[in-house]
Amino acid sequence: SSCISGNIQGATIVDALDTLYIMEMKEEFKEAKEWVEKNLDFNVNAEISVFEVNIRFVGGLLSAYYLSGEEIFRKKAVELGEKLLPAFNTPTGIPWALLNIKSGIGRNWPWASGGSSILAEFGTLHLEFIHLSHLSGNPVFAEKVMNIRKVLNRLDKPEGLYPNYLNPSSGQWGQHHVSIGGLGDSFYEYLLKAWLMSDKTDEEGKKMYYDAVQAIETHLIRKSSGGLTYIAEWKGGLLEHKMGHLTCFAGGMFALGADGAPNDKTGHHIELGAEIARTCHESYDRTSMKLGPEAFRFDGGVEAIATRQNEKYYILRPEVIETYMYMWRLTHDPKYRQWGWEAVEALEKHCRVDGGYSGIRDVYNSQESHDDVQQSFFLSETLKYLYLLFSEDDLLPFEHWVFNTEAHPLPVLHKDDRNKEENQK
Repeated sequence: SSCISGNIQGATIVDALDTLYIMEMKEEFKEAKEWVEKNLDFNVNAEISVFEVNIRFVGGLLSAYYLSGEEIFRKKAVELGEKLLPAFNTPTGIPWALLNIKSGIGRNWPWASGGSSILAEFGTLHLEFIHLSHLSGNPVFAEKVMNIRKVLNRLDKPEGLYPNYLNPSSGQWGQHHVSIGGLGDSFYEYLLKAWLMSDKTDEEGKKMYYDAVQAIETHLIRKSSGGLTYIAEWKGGLLEHKMGHLTCFAGGMFALGADGAPNDKTGHHIELGAEIARTCHESYDRTSMKLGPEAFRFDGGVEAIATRQNEKYYILRPEVIETYMYMWRLTHDPKYRQWGWEAVEALEKHCRVDGGYSGIRDVYNSQESHDDVQQSFFLSETLKYLYLLFSEDDLLPFEHWVFNTEAHPLPVLHKDDRNKEENQK
């Protein structure tokens, strides 16, 4: 991901640290730690994506610290967190998407609706920044992300939904596009996980999450004529009956949030998770390679199939396997392990190449055409979620760990931990 993360070298190493540690690959972990000590440099004159650097680098370093206790990881995480702070220098405090980490100058993606910031980007800082405050004793990180919530709570939501674009200068929504896939996805995930990570004390995060899920159910969740539940995209009130691979994470999210659901809705949320898992499994099963496309549609008699050439690729994404892992842990229905194993076999058969694993250009073609890229999230997420799917539940148990959106585990901040901190000050 050298392009995505600007010129900070080492995305693959930092993203894989906790995976190495969890899999007990001690030699490799030690080697990676030495690389981080000697070579991980944030003083580069590069424009970086605040979101990508946060979820991959900050998240990866925080996890490596919490798992191994090695001080270098804490030091580097906080140092990088400080470098990201100038991104919040906007009239509203909604951060810029892009930041030159040397000059501290930020801007937004030129293609984003009228210079807007993107919901999934500024909405996916919360977990890491709360931990940065926790580990540095500096409250500024937590203040920055709590302010983002304040801005969102003040705004009117169309039909209770959160549009994907928000202008950081005016504090108003851009185009009324809503998606639980790219541009929106991890914002919702982080509302739920903020509440879980706070040991269920963050009532504001909890309320925002369950209110959002209610609106998503009303306006976006639909059932195809063949009986598949899917999550459509909303464009200014019109539904597009398309679901992205990224959206498949939502099955796991609904199941993870089932336990705290209001008015006896627990069973309903688990059911919703199971339905999304089934639809996403179908998107895999209906291809030649048994690996799912980037996006699939439910219109014109087509169900869970990609109809456009530029949506038929698979880039080693984790979201479907992530949902299998959550569904397995929360229901122990053996089909989730079976489905996960189908994915393992397909990955080995079609994606394994001499140098590692490669994405595929068309999953419906029986002839492999590799894209020759191994994304860093393959090591961070896809392989980790597969490993956890086939491990015992006491490896990173959900009551003590919350996974950031790049699958980096962060500890739940138990009430007594927080009080200890307060008393020491």
